[in-house]
Amino acid sequence: MELETVLDYVFSYQVILLVLIVIGLKSSIKFVPQNRAFIIERFGKYNTTLEAGLNFIVPFIDTVAANRSLKEQAGDVPEQSAITKDNITLSVDGVLYFKVVDPYKATYGVEDYVFAVTQLAQTTMRSELGKMELDKTFEERDLLNTNIVSALNEAASPWGVQVLRYELKDINPPNSVLDAMEQQMKAERLKRAQILESEGDRQAAINRAEGDKQAIVLAAEADREEQILKADGEAQAIIRVAQAD
Repeated sequence: MELETVLDYVFSYQVILLVLIVIGLKSSIKFVPQNRAFIIERFGKYNTTLEAGLNFIVPFIDTVAANRSLKEQAGDVPEQSAITKDNITLSVDGVLYFKVVDPYKATYGVEDYVFAVTQLAQTTMRSELGKMELDKTFEERDLLNTNIVSALNEAASPWGVQVLRYELKDINPPNSVLDAMEQQMKAERLKRAQILESEGDRQAAINRAEGDKQAIVLAAEADREEQILKADGEAQAIIRVAQAD
């Protein structure tokens, strides 16, 4: 009976030890997916960054503090108001494309890098629009996007984030400005129509004058030919008379 009890204890210890070993192995093996990075802390302090593939950590001591995506991400920049250089208030929104290039900085350099980059995009967009007049915001949208991306990358570098593209979706001026722009467009269209009409009248007058000139020239040519023929006829008659005499 005592032998059976001892065997039971030994068996139970073996089972517990085996379970602990399995748990330890499972905790020590980390499979990191492609385009992701795991931030590992040891005793609450940064230890290392695990890249894609099979990795090993110390069980019960090392922990995964953050799981960062390295893929390109798209974030919507909410609509906001901005004032142009000529004091026109616009409502603008956009789309921001960015990715994490340094998981360490994205984890410890800022609390929420997505929120931080979005807020930075809003303030930068207002600043860049304040340097341009209303007409330029429509004509030079590509230049505006490029300037915003450049300013964002300079400011977001300490966060381990790279801004790839920024696209303005909508630029909405006030209704009064839209009405004024519509009137200006109508005036431009009317001006072009009047110019085209006057050009047509001028060309028609030129064509008529050219036609009258050609008619006069042709008439003079015909009269001259007639006189030449008449003179030739008279000369031939005189010559024949002289020959007959």
